[in-house]
Amino acid sequence: MTPDDDPFHDCELDPEAVLGTHTFEDVLFTDETETPVNVLTGETPAHSRATVEEAKEFAASIDTETAQIALPASVESQVETQSKPYTAASFFHFKATGSLERHRAYHAAYKADAFAVDFEADYASGDLTITVERTDES
Repeated sequence: MTPDDDPFHDCELDPEAVLGTHTFEDVLFTDETETPVNVLTGETPAHSRATVEEAKEFAASIDTETAQIALPASVESQVETQSKPYTAASFFHFKATGSLERHRAYHAAYKADAFAVDFEADYASGDLTITVERTDES
């Protein structure tokens, strides 16, 4: 197999590392996502108030070939940029999967015809489940 034929040629991990079902706990935006509080008023600033439905709609509105999920934004970024408490990223983003190595491996599997990749985003629990299966056993 040449590097052109191997979707994992640039990956630190091989396909075995992502095959099967893996759940990444508490990585999605939820109603429990931390938001800043104004120390003078005790209230959350308007820009940091958001619902899970709003976050999911935002993620779904991103025009890209890769499905997006809503991830929590850090309190620091919410304060510094006056942004919403969520951001959107590909479902295999390293902030969700925990490492750049896994991100690259999931991305390679997602782009390759030899693998079927599916995911479930459970915004109630904050858990993301990714399943990777081989489509051909050659």
